[in-house]
Amino acid sequence: MNKINILEIKVGFNDETNKIYPVIIEGEEEMILVDCGYPNFLSVIEQEAIIRGIDIKKLSKIIITHHDFDHIGSLAAFKRKYPSIKVMASIDDAKYINGSKKSLRLQQAESIYDFLSEGEKEGAKTFHSILESVEPCAVDICVKDKDFFDCCGGIEIVTTPGHMPGHMSIYIKTNRTLIAGDALVIENNMLAIANTQYTLDMVAAKESIIKLMKYEIDRIICYHGGLYKNDIKKSLSSIISS
Repeated sequence: MNKINILEIKVGFNDETNKIYPVIIEGEEEMILVDCGYPNFLSVIEQEAIIRGIDIKKLSKIIITHHDFDHIGSLAAFKRKYPSIKVMASIDDAKYINGSKKSLRLQQAESIYDFLSEGEKEGAKTFHSILESVEPCAVDICVKDKDFFDCCGGIEIVTTPGHMPGHMSIYIKTNRTLIAGDALVIENNMLAIANTQYTLDMVAAKESIIKLMKYEIDRIICYHGGLYKNDIKKSLSSIISS
């Protein structure tokens, strides 16, 4: 049995209500969570799993696509409650997840602070505090491009830098499914590159989309937007040419 469960979790942030879509991949011997929400989202994800009939106590790994706070916010809490879980991330991102290097998102936020208006600075301070509050967590398995794991339908690591330099996506061969993290989002029912404000290298981001064109993909799961199945090749080509 290989099954891909797309969780749908409502999020209230900055006076807006949005949704995130972590994924739980079930195999015969492994159960893997891809990304784990904001800080204090452990119970939220557990509850969503229960609703879907998933026994989250069987989790064996958590794969982190990149170290943004909405993807790793509850990682340390998961590891504390379920210590047998192995945390997997790209070799380039591990130093930010384990706290040995300052978050690139925090560095970005700090770099623009002096250019903000006085009114904007108050909100920026709150954002800085949220980023600083993310608890570091050790990475058990560091991976690189094209690393392959013979579980859950065959999992291939696809490094997709751009949004962040250590960003990676997950390709599940049997299901021809790409779990894109933030390499792609869905906006107005269309596939797109993540908000340019938060994409640190747009040139690299587009190069990552070109790379994805080489894969046979029937569906893409975006952390922001959910499931996309509409003419994948054409949609990716449109992003590249835009």
